[in-house]
Amino acid sequence: MEALFAVTLGLLSASGIYLLLRARTFAVVLGLTLLSYAVNLFLFAMGRLTGDVAVLGQGGTPADPLPQALVLTAIVIGFAMTAFVVVLALRGVANLGSDHVDGRPDAVKDDEEQAR
Repeated sequence: MEALFAVTLGLLSASGIYLLLRARTFAVVLGLTLLSYAVNLFLFAMGRLTGDVAVLGQGGTPADPLPQALVLTAIVIGFAMTAFVVVLALRGVANLGSDHVDGRPDAVKDDEEQAR
């Protein structure tokens, strides 16, 4: 179970960082979302991974509720952050006419304009 979590965290983190380094705003939003999922899984794993029910630990002792509360709070904050960044990205596309992070126009549009 721990190996599966480690591989999943690695894949989510690597995919999120790769998408953050892209030049398109939608890819950056997806990268931030994947990184927030990776952080949520990491926080959840800090509360001891067992095969038992999430509320009870081994031997019937209660599990630590703090990581579960942190993950729940991070999910809400991540959703609000994603919604805000999507609105900013849509506003940038509407104002600039491009979804590049630096606001440059698409290379395809430049080539078409030069051909005319």
